[in-house]
Amino acid sequence: MAGQLDEKDGEDVLEEPAADLEAGTDNKATRIHSVTHVDSIPNGGFQAWLQVLGAFFLFFNSWGILNTFGSYQAYYETALLKDSTPSAISWIGSIQSFLLLLVGSVSGPVYDAGYFRYLLLSGSVLLVFGQMMLSLCKEYWQVLLAQAFCMGIGAGCLFVPSVAILSTYFTSKLASATGLAAAGSSLGGVIYPIMFHKLMPTAGFGWTTRAIGFMVLATLIVPNTVMRVRVLPSTRRALLDLPAFKEAAYTTYVFGAFTGFMGLYMPFFYIQIYAIRAHITTDNLAFYLIAILNSASIFGRIVPNIVADRVGAYNVIVPCAIISGVLCLCLMAVHSVASIVVFVLLYGLFSGSMVSLPPTIIVRLSLQHRGKIGTRMGMCFSVTAIGLLIGAPIGGVIIDAHGFDSVWIFGGVLMIAGGLIMGASRVAHVGWGWTKA
Repeated sequence: MAGQLDEKDGEDVLEEPAADLEAGTDNKATRIHSVTHVDSIPNGGFQAWLQVLGAFFLFFNSWGILNTFGSYQAYYETALLKDSTPSAISWIGSIQSFLLLLVGSVSGPVYDAGYFRYLLLSGSVLLVFGQMMLSLCKEYWQVLLAQAFCMGIGAGCLFVPSVAILSTYFTSKLASATGLAAAGSSLGGVIYPIMFHKLMPTAGFGWTTRAIGFMVLATLIVPNTVMRVRVLPSTRRALLDLPAFKEAAYTTYVFGAFTGFMGLYMPFFYIQIYAIRAHITTDNLAFYLIAILNSASIFGRIVPNIVADRVGAYNVIVPCAIISGVLCLCLMAVHSVASIVVFVLLYGLFSGSMVSLPPTIIVRLSLQHRGKIGTRMGMCFSVTAIGLLIGAPIGGVIIDAHGFDSVWIFGGVLMIAGGLIMGASRVAHVGWGWTKA
C-alpha cells in the first residue's frame, strides 16, 4: 500500500509515481521502494533519462550562471563598477557560489519532506527575478543584492534536486548520468557569456541582462515539466550527521574538496581581465576565453564521469585536480594568444571533474548509510561553500598587492593540495592498491 514502511527496512520508503506523493494522495497501485534497496533503482529507462535532461538544465542555470561570472567581473571592473576593487567585485560571484552550495545543503530536508516542486518553483522564480533586477542595477549594493543574494539563493534551491534525484534513478551508471547533467553547467557557461558579449554593444547592459533572464526562464520550463520524485526517505533527515566526521575517508575528502574549490575558480574569475590587462588578446577575444573554457569543460564533465563508472571516481578526480593545479601554475608562462587558448581548453577539460564527480564520491562513501546520503552531501557542500566564498576575494586582494602571477600560484598550489588530500581520502577508503574506488 502506498506510503507504508518496508518492514525489512524501516528507514526509507516511498511511493511511485511522484505525482501522488506531491499531491499527498494514496494510490493502491503504486509500488513501494526504499532508497536503501539498490535493486529497486531502475538504473535507466525513459523516466530516468528525463531526470537527467531536467537536471542538465538545472545545472545550466545554477553552476552555468556561476561559470559566467568572469564576464561580469571584467565588465564591472572596466565599466559599471569601475570604482570598486577586483576583490570587492569578486565577492559578488563568491557569495553567489557560496549560497548555491549552502542553500543547497540546508534545503535538503525540504526536499526530503516532499516539497521538491516548491523548491523547483521557488528557485526558478528567484533566478529569473534576480536576473531581471540586475538589469536595473547601477550601484554595487544593488548588484550584490540581485546577483549575489537573490540569484545565489535561487540557484541553491535548484541544486539539491539536480543531484539528489539522480541517485534514486541510477546506481552503476550514476557517475555517467551525473556527468551528463553537470555538462549543462558548462554549456550555460558557454552560451551566457557569448550572449553577454554579442548583445552588449547594441542592446546595452540592461537589455542584455534581460535577454539572459528570458533564456533562464525558457530553459527552466524543462525541469519544471519533466522532473519527478521517485523515492524519498520515510522520515525527515537531520541537517547534520556528525558521526560521519569520525570516518577518516569522508572527513579527509571534505577537507580536500574545501582546499581544491578555494583555488578552482581563480582562472574562471580572472583569466579574462588578465588577458586584457596583460595585452595578450584583444578585448573581443578575451570575452570568449570563458566560453572556450566552459566548452572544454563540457567534455571535462562527461568523459571523466564515464571513465569513473569503470575505474572509480577517486581514480579520476585525484589526477584531474592535480593536473588542474599544475596548469594554473603554468599560467605564469602564458604570454601569447595561442598559449592562453591552449590553457583554457586544457583547464576546462581537467577541472570539470571537480564539479561533476563529488556527488558520486559522497554516494560511494555512504553506501552503508544510504538513508543519510543527502545529509552527508549537504555537510560536504556546506564546507566546500566556505572555500568558494573566500577563494576568489583572496585572489582579488593578491592581484592588487602582488599581481597575477601570485594569484596563479595561489590557485595552483591549492588545487594540487586538494588533489593530494583527496588522494589520502582514497587510501583511507580502499587502501593503496590499484582498485576501483
